[in-house]
Amino acid sequence: MKEYVKCLIIGSGPAGYTAGIYAARADLKPLLIEGLTPGGQLTITTDVENFPGYPTGKSGPEIMQDIREQAIRLGTEIRPGIVTKVDFSSRPFHCIIDDEHEILAETVIIATGATARWLGLESESNYRGYGVSACATCDGNFFRNKEVAVVGGGDTALEEALYLAKLCKKVYLIHRRDEFRASKAMQHRVFNTENIDIQWNCIPTEILGEKQGFIKKVTGIKLTDTKSNSLKIIPLDGVFIAIGHQPATALFEGQIDLDESGYIRTQAGSTRTNISGVFAAGDVQDPVYRQAITAAASGCQAAIEAERFLLDQL
Repeated sequence: MKEYVKCLIIGSGPAGYTAGIYAARADLKPLLIEGLTPGGQLTITTDVENFPGYPTGKSGPEIMQDIREQAIRLGTEIRPGIVTKVDFSSRPFHCIIDDEHEILAETVIIATGATARWLGLESESNYRGYGVSACATCDGNFFRNKEVAVVGGGDTALEEALYLAKLCKKVYLIHRRDEFRASKAMQHRVFNTENIDIQWNCIPTEILGEKQGFIKKVTGIKLTDTKSNSLKIIPLDGVFIAIGHQPATALFEGQIDLDESGYIRTQAGSTRTNISGVFAAGDVQDPVYRQAITAAASGCQAAIEAERFLLDQL
């Protein structure tokens, strides 16, 4: 059986839920399909201090639950499920949910997000959210005057290291090669920052830590020197992984314009894509900021643009 909606939102998280809030208030009667990770990346974040409206901070899952409930209260229909196929070749757009239920949508807002690339270590997974992070801007404040490591060698890794160097006593920048891929200007800044210690030709093999009941914390990192094959341990308090992000856009390949990294291309200052009536919001189209608040803001933009698009069709 086919179902018709004015506005289909694919994906949850700050962008998706905020799009739902604004689309519902515009009487678009939005349907939101939550996807594999309801609430998005913020649901694996423990303490969040930089989201407006929470002066004492709050956990990521609690913040996302608050926004989700707000979207529902205002009229967004939220369903579990995964969009498994889309056809944007004509309007209304055809979207298949869980390989069986077909939705015909006048507008689509894509808010499927992006995920950090991780090293793949079991210990990394064990301490994720307890000293292991993929966002210095999000979590750096928790490590003031402490010693941390950043893993990576591109612009993002060096930018994270420079940001943390302003907060932390010492930053170990760990790179598997003997030269960075980052821009020369970024390298120059890193080389001239006294409290950044570069560990060349090193691969992390284990995140060290300790557990006391439900309390876990990082205590160090074990590295393998790729030249000598020797091992060394660096005591520290936190580890930031900065080896890139992967946007969740495999579903849209061949349907919509993507950049060389897989992010959805949107028009400057807009959430509009190359497909009229399809909009993209949040980390799925933002390789730069990747913050909950910027994702929420673009979700607002997408809903407003979807409303205006539909008005123009009258």
